[in-house]
Amino acid sequence: MPDSDPKARVHPFRLGASERPSGIHCPSSSPAFVELLTRSNYTFLTGASHPEELFTEGAALGYGALGIADTNTLAGVVRAHCAAKDAGLRCIVGSRLRMTDPAGLEIAVYPTDRAAYGRLCRLLTVGKRRAPKGECRITLGDVAQLAVGLVAIAIPPSVIDAGYEHWLHQLHEVFDDDRLSLAASIGFGASDAEHMDTLDALSRRTGIPLVATNDVLYHAPQRRPLQDVITCIRLGTTIDAAGYALHANAEHHLKSPEEVVRLFRTRPHTLARSLIIAQRTSGFTLDQLRYEYPDEVCPEGMTPDQHLRSLTEEGARWHYLHGVPDSVREKMEHELALIADLKYAPYFLTVHDIVRFARSRGILCQGRGAAANSAVCYCLGVTSVDPNRINLLFERFISRERNEPPDIDIDFEHERREEVLQYIYRKYGRERAALTAEVISYRGKSAIRDVGKAMGLSLDCVDSLAKTLGWWDKGEIPADRLRELGLNPDDRTLRLVLTLADQIHGFPRHLSQHVGGFVITRGPLCESVPIENAAMDDRTIIEWDKDDIDAMGMLKVDCLGLGMLTCIRKCFELVKHHHGHDLTLANVPQEDPAVYDMICRADTIGVFQIESRAQMSMLPRLKPRTFYDLVIEVAIVRPGPIQGDMVHPYLRRRNGEEQFSFPSREVEKVLGRTLGVPLFQEQAMAMAIVAAGFSPGDADKLRRAMAAWKRKGDLIYRFGKQLIDGMLKNGYTLDFAQRCFEQIKG
Repeated sequence: MPDSDPKARVHPFRLGASERPSGIHCPSSSPAFVELLTRSNYTFLTGASHPEELFTEGAALGYGALGIADTNTLAGVVRAHCAAKDAGLRCIVGSRLRMTDPAGLEIAVYPTDRAAYGRLCRLLTVGKRRAPKGECRITLGDVAQLAVGLVAIAIPPSVIDAGYEHWLHQLHEVFDDDRLSLAASIGFGASDAEHMDTLDALSRRTGIPLVATNDVLYHAPQRRPLQDVITCIRLGTTIDAAGYALHANAEHHLKSPEEVVRLFRTRPHTLARSLIIAQRTSGFTLDQLRYEYPDEVCPEGMTPDQHLRSLTEEGARWHYLHGVPDSVREKMEHELALIADLKYAPYFLTVHDIVRFARSRGILCQGRGAAANSAVCYCLGVTSVDPNRINLLFERFISRERNEPPDIDIDFEHERREEVLQYIYRKYGRERAALTAEVISYRGKSAIRDVGKAMGLSLDCVDSLAKTLGWWDKGEIPADRLRELGLNPDDRTLRLVLTLADQIHGFPRHLSQHVGGFVITRGPLCESVPIENAAMDDRTIIEWDKDDIDAMGMLKVDCLGLGMLTCIRKCFELVKHHHGHDLTLANVPQEDPAVYDMICRADTIGVFQIESRAQMSMLPRLKPRTFYDLVIEVAIVRPGPIQGDMVHPYLRRRNGEEQFSFPSREVEKVLGRTLGVPLFQEQAMAMAIVAAGFSPGDADKLRRAMAAWKRKGDLIYRFGKQLIDGMLKNGYTLDFAQRCFEQIKG
């Protein structure tokens, strides 16, 4: 409730060093200030800086904490949280709510503890579930029901009237106990003084204290042109036609605390208010999120480990009618012990439950990837590959060093996968199960197209640039190449388009749904991350993508659709009908020489994964005679190995045309089977460890950098110096080290 004396709540004061809240670093020579209203580029097509850029700049400016409040979303908070930890700052998690009732009312809300964060996620879920994909419809009534534990900042419009003051009083009733503030910012406009006087008067009348902010949209003033351009993209207009839709200046950047203190020197109480809010929100960070596996998959009276062992033993007896081989028994015990130690049994039970449902409906399915070498997965029926047939490290699938959940991808018949997805929704409910998001980011062509249109280039010019330069990734585009397109390389607008397209490269544009990654939780998922509708009927997705899920240690099961499995299932039915053979994925005859004869002739139209023109061209040259040869065949016919100069050395060595040797026995153990060429991620990780002295953790970061090349193409370069320096330190030649990095980069 408001104090009896409203003026007492806005009395100007400064905090002394002993009064500053703990956990907030501020320059000792100036009053404390924390920027709370910061929007990243996860306020799609509004914010003009990555979360990483904001927190890196914040640390350089001397902040100890920053508030991230993207509009109607928490899509960027995991990246902000990780960036804050890397920069040594605290991330104040929040969201800027743009309400539909009353229309135009905006408040930023921040949780003060874990329970309040759950209510914020639920509030966003409510608004998103009642709206089409990409929209959010939140009312003041929704906020009132879930406001406990949230502190709020009302963001005033440019023109304040009696109607807005009425809604402020309504907000004040919702956020009692001094949990509401009113944002005050200086935009360097002609009416700044008048606007601040209006806010002062409004604060006195309502008893709502003012808080200083710069309403940040980007980390540095140089990003203002990009912010203008993405505003035009969002509004579907051009720079020339945008008019007052663009900001008047470049002042919405992250200013230093000293600069903000100078701007608000006549109102020091607004600075202190920012610090009070920062202190009140210090009770929550994303580190408090604790993922809990579903428990329906375990019968009452049994622990998950007991039930997993029981199912594994039962499956082993079914697969090995004449007794479980010693090698398989040894693998089972090793895996079960590691799974128990890392407490992953519920994950395997959840995957088994999904596969069991599919098989009960006659839906063909198969686990893919590193799971194929797991004896436990084989016994559970998740895969049909006998682990005795191949030799991959189980630790590539699960390891103590990575300390993250396993990632099992399961392919289902594409015509019947929806049955499996709806089973998961039914079993766990919409509040506990949802597909993960996929962040759609700007790449070369899309960046040039959108920026070019916003800058007013003709459509034929934009099309020509996108088709010709969309793949360019080697720095500044040569003038000769632009002249070849009939363009003037000295034209200012053209150069600006190319510069801005380069800046927007990698920016998130919108959220899409992952092809099949499900997150399932024991408690309400909607209290850990907001859930929204997908474009497709009866689909719901969370706001976080695969990288965010990995960072938060959450369970994800990939339920993917594969057309070839549909073909195989129909083929099995035909074989049974015409020949009486009851075939499954597990009992199809293996390593048939006639099949490999056919493959070596490149007679592979309709053969999964080796039917493309590129594959058919390579098959007669590589001459595969074993399954592992096919593994190499599929791996090597990709742009990366070609650019990394892996293909020709491997073929020459395989055909005996090139002699090669290994610089050490350790390298030979890693690259021996692929003739000295690193074709697989686990080889790159092992090379980094044995030759460059990487720790297992650093090697896993290298793996992540390779896996994230589409979204973070420059991340791999950060490891180049560390890799080369490590190899040189361990006695390897510079030529060998540089060649390894080029191949790993490929």
